[in-house]
Amino acid sequence: MTESKVHTHIDDDQYYWFTINRPDKRNAIDYDVMNELKSSLNEVRENSAIRAFIITGSGNQSFCSGGDLSVFHALHTKEEAYSMLSKMGKILYDLMTLPVPTVALINGTAIGGGCEIASACDQRWALTHAKLGFVQGRLGITTGWGGASMLMEKIPHASAIKMLTSAKTYTASEAVELGFIQKVVPFFEPQSLQEDIAISSAVLRSYKKSFISRWEQTALKERMLAEIEQCSVLWEQDEHHDAVKAFLESKKK
Repeated sequence: MTESKVHTHIDDDQYYWFTINRPDKRNAIDYDVMNELKSSLNEVRENSAIRAFIITGSGNQSFCSGGDLSVFHALHTKEEAYSMLSKMGKILYDLMTLPVPTVALINGTAIGGGCEIASACDQRWALTHAKLGFVQGRLGITTGWGGASMLMEKIPHASAIKMLTSAKTYTASEAVELGFIQKVVPFFEPQSLQEDIAISSAVLRSYKKSFISRWEQTALKERMLAEIEQCSVLWEQDEHHDAVKAFLESKKK
């Protein structure tokens, strides 16, 4: 029997845990994971007892390596790309505006779309060995799931543009200096989450509503979709397809 691509559970503190379970693919996102994430976010939204949403990856090597290129390299045109990118972009907007606090536990490498997922969360904690970066520029595209727009809401302008335009991979401590990571730990302890998310669901949801109201007023969703539109234009260019082909070929060696 094929093992599930995601694991979910609600713990005793009423935290909803979503674990991407594709360690052989460095916890990359495909359509199945997208659909599971969308379903889980709907469940959290509707269950008023849930106090927080935690997303992480299985194992200790990778949080998420972004979109599964072995699946998405079949998308060639702007229209094909936009269909996939906007689907995940809308899911990440739902994550960004989830009515409870959200935490990305970055248990290993988080690159490309993995950093976009992390950007959608309210807090980002990382293990000491984690490395992360918005490396999309190396593939001839920009952030494709609305990540730049979300990043601008979370860290200072100078740090955001540095992370985006360098296309570099940063250590966890470097990411703390940029304001992207809030806490670096040798291992994740549930007690630490309890200390940071300590109040009732009703109060948590009231606080989160204030942030969501601000994002709605600044048309975040529309800004994310405009960003995704720009990425889809770049997606169909030869620069992107050639870079993806070279990347996939390098993995075969």
